[in-house]
Amino acid sequence: MQTVQRTLLLSMTIALLALTGCQRHSNSERYYLVSNNLKLAYWRTAADGFNKAAAEYHVKAFVVGPDTYDPQAELTALQQAVAAKPAGILISVADAASFQSQIDAAIDAGVPIITMDSDAPHSHRLFFIGTNNLEAGHLGGQRVVDKLPGGKGNVVFFSMPGQPNLDERFKGYQEAFSEHPGIKTVEVVDIKGESTAAFDKTEQYMTQTGPKKIDAFICLEASAGKEVGTVLKRDNAKDRLLIAMDMDPDTLSLIKDGVIDATIAQKPYTMGYIGLKFLDQIFHDGPKTLRTDYSVDSFSPFPVFVDTGTALVDKVNVDLYSNPATQAQQK
Repeated sequence: MQTVQRTLLLSMTIALLALTGCQRHSNSERYYLVSNNLKLAYWRTAADGFNKAAAEYHVKAFVVGPDTYDPQAELTALQQAVAAKPAGILISVADAASFQSQIDAAIDAGVPIITMDSDAPHSHRLFFIGTNNLEAGHLGGQRVVDKLPGGKGNVVFFSMPGQPNLDERFKGYQEAFSEHPGIKTVEVVDIKGESTAAFDKTEQYMTQTGPKKIDAFICLEASAGKEVGTVLKRDNAKDRLLIAMDMDPDTLSLIKDGVIDATIAQKPYTMGYIGLKFLDQIFHDGPKTLRTDYSVDSFSPFPVFVDTGTALVDKVNVDLYSNPATQAQQK
């Protein structure tokens, strides 16, 4: 009889634990991923990771922000997300200075905020998940040094100056070039979120010859690579180096064609996936207050930075990265 009672008690305990585990999460919990340029394949991949984690936890996920590069529209989306009093927000910051006060206000109101992809390091956000963008710049910069004949040439960058992650990448490239005075940065073109600006500017630069010839084009964000590559492919320009960013399908195709030499790959799926899971853990098990400056707290429950990694993708290994979206859906 005692054996039966013990067995029954054990069965009830296991059932109770299972029930408790299921009740930890609720579909009333809402998590937001806030960004801009959501039409890019990069952000669709990040959203896939975010939504996959939400499905595993049976919570609600919302991906909000403008389809184009529009910092003000993204800030409005952040304000609306905070007003909804969610369980947590994961955000890529287009403009650190203008977003800081809203991030700080959300933290003060008890809404956990983690930055991803592009940081606001002087805000009260809890921590940053993403690429070590300085090292990404070093990686690309060394590729340029290795590929330019004699380590010399004129270089043009395509970027959006003022966006923290892109500025860090540019800094990394410049550090890599610092020991190679023969590499000259001619211009940093601000595409202002319009990839076609890279196409137009490349066309202009392709007419320059002699000492003004541009030897390398470097893209610090995802959309410019295919635009520059389209011009180089059309002109059959075999004597120009093109380094891209991220794994847009068109970018990978142009690597296979030999038009783009290499791209620096990030892990947006991973950023979105672990971002929601970190927010969930903070919501359920986090500290009573979020107002502490955890960046200077030796006993902080949070890291300062979670590096999701980078890789250089070229013609040798491009097939390993050719279909990340399908791979993500299978996980």
